[in-house]
Amino acid sequence: MTVLIDDAMWPAHDTLWAHLVSDSSLEELHAFAAANSLPRRSFDLDHYDVPAARVDALVAAGAEKVSGKDLVRRLIASGLRIPARDR
Repeated sequence: MTVLIDDAMWPAHDTLWAHLVSDSSLEELHAFAAANSLPRRSFDLDHYDVPAARVDALVAAGAEKVSGKDLVRRLIASGLRIPARDR
């Protein structure tokens, strides 16, 4: 069980955003997010959107930093990925 985070590279609202996912369960993801004070409104069906300013703190809290490509590959392999067409 691992919580993963990619590089912040998605622009919106005057910052860059990263994605935080679990490779095993949404319960694990929600627990990690709650323990690190991420608002539930930042959850988007299979991931949390995380502002660039929070990435280092989440890595320090135990999230594994991976590339965006690896994050998506591992999310798909977990069975938790929600395809864009289903959003």
